[in-house]
Amino acid sequence: MPALDTAPATLSAPRADLLTSFAATVFGYLPRSDQRRCANAYLRGLLTVRGKKTIRQIARASGVSDAAPQALQQFISASPWDWTTAREVLAQEAAAGLAGPVWTMGVTVTEKRGDHSVGVHRRAAPESGRTLNCQVGIGLFLTSGSRSVPVDWQLLLPEGWLTDERRRSRARIPGWAAEQPAWVSALDSADQLGPWIPRRTPLVADLSVGVDPARLAAQLTARRRDFVIEVRPSQLVAAHRAGSDEFTEARQLLRCAGLRHPHSLGSDHLEPGRGTLVRSALVRLPGGGSAGHGGQRVHRLLAGFLPTRRRPHRYWITSLVDHRIADIVSLPHRATLTHGAIRTLENDYGLRDFEGRSFPGWHHHMTLASAAYVYDHLRPDSPDRQAA
Repeated sequence: MPALDTAPATLSAPRADLLTSFAATVFGYLPRSDQRRCANAYLRGLLTVRGKKTIRQIARASGVSDAAPQALQQFISASPWDWTTAREVLAQEAAAGLAGPVWTMGVTVTEKRGDHSVGVHRRAAPESGRTLNCQVGIGLFLTSGSRSVPVDWQLLLPEGWLTDERRRSRARIPGWAAEQPAWVSALDSADQLGPWIPRRTPLVADLSVGVDPARLAAQLTARRRDFVIEVRPSQLVAAHRAGSDEFTEARQLLRCAGLRHPHSLGSDHLEPGRGTLVRSALVRLPGGGSAGHGGQRVHRLLAGFLPTRRRPHRYWITSLVDHRIADIVSLPHRATLTHGAIRTLENDYGLRDFEGRSFPGWHHHMTLASAAYVYDHLRPDSPDRQAA
């Protein structure tokens, strides 16, 4: 079997100039010239190296010097530069380049050998039926009707990494990383990136995020953020009517409520390419708090049917109770765009190719992989946009 071609492609002079300009926009805040050169070189490697993007291959693509691998390794894994400013710039790029975006979240799983890579742990992988030794990252994306763009990442750190001081020190895990789960940190990131995104931009989340929908809804409600969250048919809800404190499964409630007037929608909603019937009811979630109509937080439960099936195949809870049903159900498919973006980031931009062991190093690599993706998919002067 022939060896995979890992030789880097070359950049034309105009595209190299565009990349240099883009790198200066995103990483120009770095205080030292050698850091800015490394950011440019790393971006070039992520965009041109075929196959796995190792430090050696990236250094080869940069064409700098024999010392380039060591310099790039130092820049990614050991240099103490702050990645949050670069991600703020990426969020500004996304907000400017996407029409009517929503927030979405996605998960990337990287299989690892041994137990030294930061955050590595044993985790069941339902899609493969295996238990993996892996790192798990949660990405925050801005997503329009056609594109999904990464703007922030959080690394899932199991308890064993948070309570073992030796491991924390070795991986350079900061104290704030222990305060809350990675997905909550992602929501905090959305708050921090808020100055460039409209406040009422909703979060759209499906079951792949792997959190309790009621807990996620409570976190978003506390932040005064709107949402559309997929739930399981067994999700407990209570009908919104006076004196009702009885919680039942979503599928059971919709057998008795919201069935007489189903909404018939076109093929661009819950299931792109297929027509959908949607039925809904106003409900409350367990622990819904005291804000909202009648002293209780009120949400809308939606159930999507395919015309050929009698039972719902997907359920959603949303805070957008006063919006048109058609407008609400046009949003869930954007989570699917995020899954596709993550696969592209993994396969073409080296998202899972970080070789170091430090917490800052992981964040540095994820930031640069995201920047490479933005350069190719969002910038008005990028080759991807010009081809479109």
